[in-house]
Amino acid sequence: MTKETDLYEHRYIAFFTATILKWQKLLQPDKYKDLIVQSLEFLVVKNRIELYGFVIMPNHIHLLWRIVPPFTKEEVQRDFLKYVSQNIKKDLKNNHPAVLERFKVNLKDRKYQFWQRNPLTVYCYNDKMITQKLEYIHANPIQEKWNLVSTPEEYHYSSARFYIENKEDFSFLTSCYGE
Repeated sequence: MTKETDLYEHRYIAFFTATILKWQKLLQPDKYKDLIVQSLEFLVVKNRIELYGFVIMPNHIHLLWRIVPPFTKEEVQRDFLKYVSQNIKKDLKNNHPAVLERFKVNLKDRKYQFWQRNPLTVYCYNDKMITQKLEYIHANPIQEKWNLVSTPEEYHYSSARFYIENKEDFSFLTSCYGE
């Protein structure tokens, strides 16, 4: 690990976005959103990340997290996305083979691909950036193109209730504003 890596990966909260291949709505079923929640909880419990905010949308996820040393951003992202993919693939193979076919790719290292390559990571260097990203995350479900709920706190697969109503639906969340 270099000093530069330590500066970014371990010091700053990162805004992370991963998108489903071709923006398909693979994450629409709650069982897949629950799988992502369980994976995030595992990463927190195993002290690989600190999770400050999230939203799981039908075709993408946004997270506010910090990678905990000695783990690297690449290791955590790879393991997280791979675990989710393998479990979704297993379910699709057993229960929805026609849907699985929509994710077939002709690549040397894989037969199926669920996540678009190169997920986005933006480091938040101050509280203003953190607040901006958190508000963006929480506003996702109420955007006109989604219209999933009328207020951010109504959407279950988000950290909005944690911040807006002080509800601890997800015990593995940490406030990015301290105590």
